[in-house]
This record gives sequence, structure tokens and C-alpha cells, in this order.
Amino acid sequence: MLERLAKIEQQYIELEEQMASDEAISNPKIMQELAQERARLEELVSLYRQYQKSVKTLEDTRAMLDDKLDEDMLEMVKQEIENLEVTIEKQNEDLKIALLPKDPNDEKDIIMEIRAGTGGEEAGLFAADLFRMYTRYAQIQGWATDIIDVNEIGSGGIREVIFEIRGNGAFSRLKYERGVHRVQRVPTTEASGRIHTSTATVAVLPVADEIEVDINQNDLRIDIFHSGGAGGQNVNKVATAVRITHLPTGIVVTCQDERSQLKNKTKAMSVLRARLHDIEQRKQEGDIVEERRSQVGTAERVEKIRTYNFPQDRITDHRGGITLRNLPNIMEGNLDELLDSLAADEQANLLESQLE
Repeated sequence: MLERLAKIEQQYIELEEQMASDEAISNPKIMQELAQERARLEELVSLYRQYQKSVKTLEDTRAMLDDKLDEDMLEMVKQEIENLEVTIEKQNEDLKIALLPKDPNDEKDIIMEIRAGTGGEEAGLFAADLFRMYTRYAQIQGWATDIIDVNEIGSGGIREVIFEIRGNGAFSRLKYERGVHRVQRVPTTEASGRIHTSTATVAVLPVADEIEVDINQNDLRIDIFHSGGAGGQNVNKVATAVRITHLPTGIVVTCQDERSQLKNKTKAMSVLRARLHDIEQRKQEGDIVEERRSQVGTAERVEKIRTYNFPQDRITDHRGGITLRNLPNIMEGNLDELLDSLAADEQANLLESQLE
């Protein structure tokens, strides 16, 4: 492990030298690639250097035992050695985790798409609850959210909502939310008190920039139309809504949330790039499937990743067998305990696979 870390540190030093070269300074694409690679290694190199410093300090402290020390000083040195050994053991574990394969999208902003699944009106209400939960979580984290498109239903539910979350590490935290979510509860419209089961699907796409996804403008059909639904005086008077169709793939993206046609187009292009980037990544991984199908399936209850059981005040994530209580608190956006558990489960599985 230490040999591998030494090579990574040397690679980090070489990257810094390349970033200072004339070729990188004059080419934004090369500079971005080098900067992203350096950022990917930065935390690991920092941990390794702290580990090296602790090991050197431990060696120097142990050497003090050869000196003639009075009892008080000897006791202090022994205590310091014990503390350093604990620190180094912890740093060693941190390095093992840091060496695990990293998702290159972890530090990116995201586009989330929530859609009502099975369950009729209650599914729309659940989709709205999930939307509120994620936006509350983003607010707690100090992240920015921006609605791209929303299709509401009259009961206060949501048929579909697409929104962006901008914040450091947003994808690394919320990528675990991809899939089918199931809710079990008594709807407010249910007079008999019968428990209903409904679903909603969640897709999480990393935001891709123009350098990562090069879109040929000739492949696009852009339609401008009047916004529908609530929107003040601007609705139906000025055509600001934008629909972009990517002809080679048939992907259609609509944005009408902004009053500016330009802003709607910018948002729609961001969603299109994220979806195309998602498709390309899946091709590279050898998993050529319908775009986002592996994330959201067909919204059937059997494909669920998580169940929200309101009568029993319980949330269960079926991937890691994780069960938590205090469901109302979680629905208010307090997701850290759940997300930390999912991240720890993923790390444990990766560590186990490396030992096989």
C-alpha cells in the first residue's frame, strides 16, 4: 500500500508541474483535465503526507526512550507513543478507504428528476414529499436549488419535477437516491383509514459541462412556446418556454420555469448534456440500456430501493438492510444518518471486494 501511495504522490507532483507548463496554460481543456486529476488525488496525498509525518514523529519519540529520562518524562514519552500509535492506526484505515475507487462525478452538481409512479393521486403527493425532502436537505447543506421544469397536479402533488442542486459533493451524497422509492401510509383522502402503497422514481444525473459533452447544434430542434400554469402576467403573453429535441437520440427536454427564453434554454441544455453524459458513461461501462432505466426501472413496487412506512414510523433501505426511525424528521431533510450509512455500506463492500 505504501509503495502505491508513494507513486500516487509522485504523480501528484508531476501533475502540478504539467499545470505550470505553457501547453496547459494555453489550452483550457488540458488545464481542466489536469486540475480535475490533481483534485482527485489531493485528499489522498494530504492523508499520506500526514501519515508519513506521524510515522516520523513516532520514530523520533521512540528514540527518546534510549535517553536517560526521569520518571515523569518517561511516562510522558510512553503516553505520547501510545497516542501516536492510535493516530497511525486510524490514518492507516483512512488511507485504505481513500484508496478505494472514486466515482469521477462525486464532486459535481446534480440534476434530480422525480416522477410519480404507481398509486395514482397518492403517488403524486409522495413525489411532492420527496421533492420537498431533497430541497430541504440541500438547504441544510447550504446548497442552491433551481427548478428546471415541474408538472403539478391539482391535489398538491407532482407528476414530474426536474431540478438542479449545486453544491460541493452533491453527487457523492445524493447518488444513493437513484431508484424506486415506496411509501406505505394512509392518504388524507382515505376515509376508511386503509393503508395505501405507492411509488415514485428518482434519477440523479451529474451535471456535465460543454467540454465533457460536445453537442452538434444541427442535431437539435428547438421549439419556443407560451408557458402554461401559474406564472403571473408573463403567462400566455410572451413565448419564453423552450423545448429541445435531440434528434439522434430522441431525448426531449422542456423548461418553462423562467420568464426569460434564454434562461430556459440554458437550463434545458444543461439537462440535455447531463442525460447524454449519462448515456455515454453507461456505454463506456458496457451497460447499454435505455437511458436512466437502471436508475428508475419501471416504477413497479418490486424494484424498490427504499420503503417509507409511516404507520410504523420506519424507513428501510433494502440495499444495505438499513432501518431508521423518526420518519417525520427524515422527511424534513435530515438525511445525513441515512446517507452516511449507505456510504459506509458501499465502502465496506468495496474493501471486501479488494480483499477477495
